[in-house]
Amino acid sequence: MMAQRQGPALSRAAILDEARSWIGTPYCHRASLKGQGADCLGLVRGVWRALIGPEPEPLAPYAPDWAEAGRRETLAETAAKYLREVPVAQALPGDVLLFRFRAHLPAKHVAILAEDMRIIHAYDGVSVCEGHLGPWWRRRTVAAFAFPGVGHV
Repeated sequence: MMAQRQGPALSRAAILDEARSWIGTPYCHRASLKGQGADCLGLVRGVWRALIGPEPEPLAPYAPDWAEAGRRETLAETAAKYLREVPVAQALPGDVLLFRFRAHLPAKHVAILAEDMRIIHAYDGVSVCEGHLGPWWRRRTVAAFAFPGVGHV
């Protein structure tokens, strides 16, 4: 069941502004604290908290190799519970993209799509950054989701 957003519609510009305010936050596995530490999921969680409210469920523990060990599409399944799935080819700035690093493994990386084929994401060993959604990333994009309350126009 998708979470219901109260009040005015959520704008794509607000999503991008909030995501960009995290740029430079150091990478830290399982963290979600702007300016202190975040992983890729932590960035999306932080944007959710800033624009929508409390997270809809507690974060389950996960190890850095969770996708390799579990072989379940946990990230995609959870995204589908709280976000609205959209076709990857129709994703718009402000939508959440999921990536699969290897064809035989579950998706384990997320980013927020920005304008001009760019993504905002927390990159292991770096920080939250904005970069180009180049061919390497595009080949690995497996799903796209919109935050609740965001129109798809």
